[in-house]
Amino acid sequence: MNDSIAALENKAGFGASIGANPGAGTGANARAGGDAGAVFAELASAFEAFREANDERLAEIERKAVADVVTSDKVERIAGALDEQKRALDRLLLRQARPALGRPGGPADGFSVKSEHVAAFEAYVRSGDDRHLRALESKAMSYGSAQDGGYLVPDETEAEIGRRLALISPIRSIASVRQVTGAVLKKPFAVSGPAVGWVGETAARPQTATPTLAELSFPTVELYAMPAATASLLDDAAVDIDRWIAGEVETAFAEQEGAAFVAGDGTNKPRGFLDYDQVAEASWAWDKIGYVATGVDGALPASNPSDTLIDTIYALKAGYRQNASWVMNRKTQATIRKLKDADGNYLWQPPAAPGQRAMLMGFPVVEAEDMPDAAIDATPIAFGDFQRGYLVVDRTGVRVLRDPYTAKPYVLFYTTKRVGGGVQDFDAIKLVKFGTE
Repeated sequence: MNDSIAALENKAGFGASIGANPGAGTGANARAGGDAGAVFAELASAFEAFREANDERLAEIERKAVADVVTSDKVERIAGALDEQKRALDRLLLRQARPALGRPGGPADGFSVKSEHVAAFEAYVRSGDDRHLRALESKAMSYGSAQDGGYLVPDETEAEIGRRLALISPIRSIASVRQVTGAVLKKPFAVSGPAVGWVGETAARPQTATPTLAELSFPTVELYAMPAATASLLDDAAVDIDRWIAGEVETAFAEQEGAAFVAGDGTNKPRGFLDYDQVAEASWAWDKIGYVATGVDGALPASNPSDTLIDTIYALKAGYRQNASWVMNRKTQATIRKLKDADGNYLWQPPAAPGQRAMLMGFPVVEAEDMPDAAIDATPIAFGDFQRGYLVVDRTGVRVLRDPYTAKPYVLFYTTKRVGGGVQDFDAIKLVKFGTE
């Protein structure tokens, strides 16, 4: 078994030098451009090796009350290899899933069919010629003050940015997304539920009780990125400018909005679901997020730790559980990965096929690095139907302002979009609190 584990670690870039440089692994990174099936097979192999090593560690704890240092180190190294394989597979699937822009033709085809807006926008980006864009856009494109300038990107580019964000932004990928044309989305709801009553077929219909209405408000705020290009890049006719801009801003947008959707305070950014008031599930009330406490400060209980996860699952109503997901960061997932049920089966299971998510107790696991680490009174694990529980609001239109002066000889492209977010159903999301109460 040791030989197979060593071979696995070498595959994932975790060779003999791991002690000196834990981040030196490059094998999985190199293969990320290859076949998804091969990378997925290596991920499955990594999990099997992890199970064997962790079972050995647990057996040593049972025999000697403490695990051998070498065995514990082996488990951690294989866990690191497993994480690396998972990230390599995610990167490969992301590249394969990126759709082509929705316009026919292109340099590779030998011809190009472009809409008037696309052609005008490309002339602006490449040379700064905005005459055709000004003719197309008769109103100011900046929210607040017209002198800020900027032009709306073509619909194809906006759609490409939206699709890429949905692929790489963890919370956006499971939340509801709504496009609006205004600055604020206001959503009324009945606090006491809809007013209903029972009546006979010919009985009079008495007036029902007046429902208590309240209003949720989701303001959109500006998110920006500023990719830079050289003059030679812009002069190269083979470069697809629309695709280049979408590729440059996707990661920046995804990282910023991902952090805000989790823990944003709502000031000049969306409000994250961890920013709302949190109460024990027994005291849950609307406008608060309920949690299940582990009973141990900063950790899961040593005895039957899976009971806390089971309590969290069933704190959620049946109607929400059908589409529920776990949300946690990589460190928390590494801890959960070692847990077993009463029959000795691991609670965490790797993806069943490329493109699918890992599973925990039958529910998919969404890895969001902006979730907090395990600490006293922290809430590093969330569980719920985020499609019903969290709403992302996108204001239509992505704007670009060309700046050839600030960072000469580079040309900067100040790219902005407006996005908001917040909890829309407080009963759809539950948290696991690493604390006693």
